[in-house]
Amino acid sequence: QVQLVEAGGGSEQGGGSWRRCCTASRIVMRTKGVRWYRQTAGKERDWVAVVASGGARNYEDAVKGRCTIYRDNEKNTVYLEMNSLKPEATGVYYCKTASRNRDYWGQGTQVTVSS
Repeated sequence: QVQLVEAGGGSEQGGGSWRRCCTASRIVMRTKGVRWYRQTAGKERDWVAVVASGGARNYEDAVKGRCTIYRDNEKNTVYLEMNSLKPEATGVYYCKTASRNRDYWGQGTQVTVSS
């Protein structure tokens, strides 16, 4: 069974930086597009960043210039790094990929950014 496991949640100071990782089992991440989403209380999940199967990357406007999504193919892992943190970055972060017409989500990790 395909699994995405996230790590790196916790509390962060505004202005600081963090990194989250999404490690897959039973799926080869380097051949897949992977997205990160953020969900805040009472709202739907919003897309934050994507790395396409071909390597192209894109980000939501609010995090452009402060956020990087990248792969470590040896570890079958996709990372999301963010710096110059703002309280608006608070939320639960999920990674997602798809295979054979099915979406797979990580379990989500809570990030709380204090001002």
